[in-house]
Amino acid sequence: MSSRSSVENIERHVFKNSTKQVSKSDDGTHTSVANEIDDDKPNYADEVPLEQHMEKKNKNLMIRRTEILASMCNKWYHHALLIFCAFVCGYGYGLDGNIRYIYTGYATSSYSEHSLLSTINVINAVVSAVSQIMYARLSDVFGRLSLFIVSIVLYAVGTIIQCQAYDVQRYAAGSIFYNAGYVGVILVLLLILSDYSSLKWRLFYQFAPTWPFIINTWISGNITSSANPLKNWSWDIGMWAFIFPLSCIPIICCMLYMQWKASKTEEWQLLKQEKTLFQEYGFLLSIKQLFWQLDIIGVILMGCSLGCILVPLTLAGGVKTTWNDSRLIGPFVLGFVLIPIFAFWEIKFARYPLVPGKLVKDRGIWAALGISFLIDFIYYMAADYLYTVLIVAVNESVKSATRISSLSSFVSTVASPFFSLFLTRFTRLKPFIIVGCSLWFLSMGLLYHFRGGEESHSGIIGAMCVWGLGTVLFTYPVNVSCQAATNHENMATVTALNYTLYRIGSAVGAAVSGAIWTQKLYGEILKGLGDVTLATEAYSSPYTFIDTYTWETPERQAVVQAYRYIQRLETLVALVFCVPLVGFSLCLRDAKLTDAVAHDDIAEGEYIDKKSNDPIGDFFASLLGRKKHAHDSSSDNGSSLDISIAEKTNTHSV
Repeated sequence: MSSRSSVENIERHVFKNSTKQVSKSDDGTHTSVANEIDDDKPNYADEVPLEQHMEKKNKNLMIRRTEILASMCNKWYHHALLIFCAFVCGYGYGLDGNIRYIYTGYATSSYSEHSLLSTINVINAVVSAVSQIMYARLSDVFGRLSLFIVSIVLYAVGTIIQCQAYDVQRYAAGSIFYNAGYVGVILVLLLILSDYSSLKWRLFYQFAPTWPFIINTWISGNITSSANPLKNWSWDIGMWAFIFPLSCIPIICCMLYMQWKASKTEEWQLLKQEKTLFQEYGFLLSIKQLFWQLDIIGVILMGCSLGCILVPLTLAGGVKTTWNDSRLIGPFVLGFVLIPIFAFWEIKFARYPLVPGKLVKDRGIWAALGISFLIDFIYYMAADYLYTVLIVAVNESVKSATRISSLSSFVSTVASPFFSLFLTRFTRLKPFIIVGCSLWFLSMGLLYHFRGGEESHSGIIGAMCVWGLGTVLFTYPVNVSCQAATNHENMATVTALNYTLYRIGSAVGAAVSGAIWTQKLYGEILKGLGDVTLATEAYSSPYTFIDTYTWETPERQAVVQAYRYIQRLETLVALVFCVPLVGFSLCLRDAKLTDAVAHDDIAEGEYIDKKSNDPIGDFFASLLGRKKHAHDSSSDNGSSLDISIAEKTNTHSV
C-alpha cells in the first residue's frame, strides 16, 4: 500500500508540473485549463485519483474533437453525402451478412456438421458481446475513425480465415476475427452517425445503413442461387475480404475531409496544443489506465463464462448424446462458477465496471437493455434454423428461401425512412416501441401456426411481414431512447451497453435454439425413418439428403414432420418471451427528441434526464395506485415507475 501511495504522489507531482494547456472559453477568450495550478484554489489533482484525471481529460478531449468535426458538417449536401457514404458501407456488410449465414450453413454441412451451425452462432455472439464495450471505450480514447479502420482489418482477416477453413474448428476461429470486425464496423458507424445528427434526426441517420436491405432482399436470392454455395461456398465467402473494404472507402474519405476542414479552424488548433493521454502521461502509465478503463479482466471473465455455459448446450446433442463426457461437463460447470467471480470483480475491484451501476439503475436504461437482450434472443429462437426449415420442410427453392428469410428486414427497411421522418415531428418514441413489441408477439404466433408443409408458404410470408413492421417500430428506436436519456459523454457507453445486451441475447438465443435442435431433432427423425444410417444423413447433411429424397417420398415427409415438431418448440419459447418484451416497453422513459445531439442540461453528477414527462408511465402508475409525481424541478420529476422513486414513495407513506 505504501509503495502504491508513493507512486500516486509522484504521479500527482508530474500532473501539477505539466505544461499549461489552452482552451477557448464560452465568451471566446483564451483561458488556461484545469492543469494550471493556483495556490489559492483547491487543487483538483489532490482530491481525485490520477486515473480519473486521465480518463476524464482524454475523454473530454475526444468528445470536443468529435463536436468540432460534427460542426464541419454544416451544409445540407454534407449531411446528404454522409448518409450516402453510410448507405454504401451498409450495403457492403448488409449484403454480406444476408448471404454469409447461408454460406455458413453450407460450410458446416460440407464438414458433415450442419447441426453445429448454432455453435458457430454462439461463438459469433459471445465475441460480439465482449467486443462492444471495448470498441465504445476505445473510440473515446483513439477516435471513431481509427477504430473504424481497425474493425475493417479484423473483418477482412476473419473472412480470409473462414474461406480457407477445412474443418469446423478453423471456421469458428475465423468467425472470431470476422465478428470482432463486424460488430466494430456497425457500432462505430452508428456512433459516427449519432455524433453528426440531432436527437430528432437520429433515427433517420441510424436507419441509413439498413436501407440497402430494400435491394439486398431480392438480389441475395439470385446471388446464392447462381453462386452454387453447395460447391463454391469457400470462394463465395472469400470475395468479401476485398469487396467490403472497398465499400468503406467513401465513409473513410468523408471523415478525412471533415478532419481536413476542421484542421483549418482556430478551435482545432487550440485542441492540438492539448496533450493526449499518451503524450502527457507516457506509454506505461497510459497502458495501465487503458487496462483499467477497458476492464480487461471483467471482459475475459464475462466472455469465458458465456462461452463455457452456452457452447456445450449446442454440442451435447446430436446422433449420440454426450452429456456424460467430462470435456463438456467441465466447461459447463466452470461457466456457472465464473458468474459469481465476475460479479465480485465488477462490484469490488473494477474501476470502470462493464455495467455502470449509476447509469443502469434508471428504468430508462435497464428497460431498454432488457428489450435489447430479448430482441435477438427471440429472433434466434424463431429464425436460427428458418432457412433450413424453408428448404427441407416447406419445399422452397434456394432463391425463395433466401428471400423469405430476409423478408422481415426488407419490410422494416422500406418503412424506416417514412417512420423516422414522421418522428422528427412527433418527437416521442415510447408509444411506437410498445406497438412494435406487440406486433412481434403477433408474428411469433403466426410462425408457431405455420411451421412446415407447402401450405405454410403464405403464412410464413405474412408472419415475416408483421415481424418486419414491428422491427422498425422498436429495435432501433430503443437505442435512440437510451441516447435521448443521457448526455454526449455517456452516449457511446449506453449505445455499447445496448448492443452488448443485444449480442448476449443472440448468444443465449442461439445456444437455446441449438440445444433444442441438437437434443431433439435426431430422435424425431429416427422415429420417423426407423433407419439409423438414413436418419444420420438427414440430420448431418440435410441439403444433400433432399437432393436424393424429393418432396413426394415418404422419407422426406418423415423428415418434414420431425422439422415441424422441432420448430414448434423453438417458436413456442419465442412466443413466451414476447411477454416480458412488452412488459419492458411499458417501463421505458419517454424522453422528447430535440434538436440537440444529446441532452446538455443534465446536472453534474447525474446520468439520466428525468425532466421529460411520461404520460404512459403516469397512466400505469395510477393503475398501480401510486401517486403521480409533479413535473417540477425536483430530482425525479414524475418517474413514478423508477425503482428509487418507489422506495421514496413507500417511505413517505410510512
